[in-house]
Amino acid sequence: MPPRIHLSLAHLCGKEIEYIREALNSNWVTTVGPNLNAFEKDIEVYLGNQSCALALNSGTAAIHLGLLLLGVTPGDEVVCQSFTYAASTNPIYYLGAKPVFVDSEPNTWNMSPEHLQLAIEDRIGQTGKKPAAIIAVHLYGMPAKIDEIIKIANQYQIPVLEDAAEALGSMYKRIKCGTFGDIAAVSFNGNKIITTSGGGVLLSGNEAYIKQARFFSTQARDAAPHYQHSHIGYNYRMSNVLAGIGRGQMEVLPLRIERRREINRSYRSYLSDIKGITFQTEPSPDFFSNYWLTALLVDPAKTGGITRDDLITDLETANIEARPLWKPMHLQPVFSDCPYYGNDTCTRLFENGLCLPSSSILTDDDILRVAEILRMATLMCAREEK
Repeated sequence: MPPRIHLSLAHLCGKEIEYIREALNSNWVTTVGPNLNAFEKDIEVYLGNQSCALALNSGTAAIHLGLLLLGVTPGDEVVCQSFTYAASTNPIYYLGAKPVFVDSEPNTWNMSPEHLQLAIEDRIGQTGKKPAAIIAVHLYGMPAKIDEIIKIANQYQIPVLEDAAEALGSMYKRIKCGTFGDIAAVSFNGNKIITTSGGGVLLSGNEAYIKQARFFSTQARDAAPHYQHSHIGYNYRMSNVLAGIGRGQMEVLPLRIERRREINRSYRSYLSDIKGITFQTEPSPDFFSNYWLTALLVDPAKTGGITRDDLITDLETANIEARPLWKPMHLQPVFSDCPYYGNDTCTRLFENGLCLPSSSILTDDDILRVAEILRMATLMCAREEK
């Protein structure tokens, strides 16, 4: 059996151990310290100093705190892209609110501005009040039509939380994702384009938000000479040790983005002549995706009956990991009673889509091996049809 090719593994550069050793040698092994300060500064500089950064123990924690800062309370509704991972949605429930799901548009696979507008108007008509916030996601690193989304949000004066968990380094109109919303969240989970093992960051151009988030993320301890708490807080701060991993990773982020984009280009080249396979693609030069994962659609009507599941099975037989696209949130049992607005674009994407191995650590031979399995499966089917 050939060695396993995984979907998306961490890719360390070697400098991480130096920063970790620095933390251990100086005894900064808690949730404060030089690595944390430097890591947050590195992120801010990378984003053009358009946002302040607060390093947390997960991207989910960043979304939770972000919604809290935006004033979401029990009984509120929050509009959320349906085509996403559960971490985008679960924090809505942490605050006792309820999600309202919105379909995707076919160009980016992200939130449809048209259905967003319809959802807001209908919720106002049905409940008598507007949603408390909008969560817009940049799926698989592809920027959403964020200017259209923000224009609609501004029309109704609804704040936007930008879920850029998968989109560090992606840009829309040459502006980096994570700097458009009132608040944004990025993930540094082990499968992301760079990692801190586990971790995330809360971003905002509003420094007061970051100050307040810092308070809530460290158990909301009041400024008193004793332990006093007037608010419910959370243990959400990133460790100074893990921030050392992040410092090393930030030094190679541009290289990791270029490699992921190069892998995406390779897959397109190898599979360009296969009928029925199309890729998630930047709709225009306004969009720059980090292509965190290379995602594609399989049309059985054009592949001779070959389905997404067939290709995943063939890849797994060859010891290659591939996965379906995210199952839309409005189809998840736990969210079955939530409103949904759309024409099932995201359902069709889910039913026909898969993600290919995309780790920047993969070699050119690895990519060729994946492509050859896909070519063999589809071309064999085409020969059988003849």
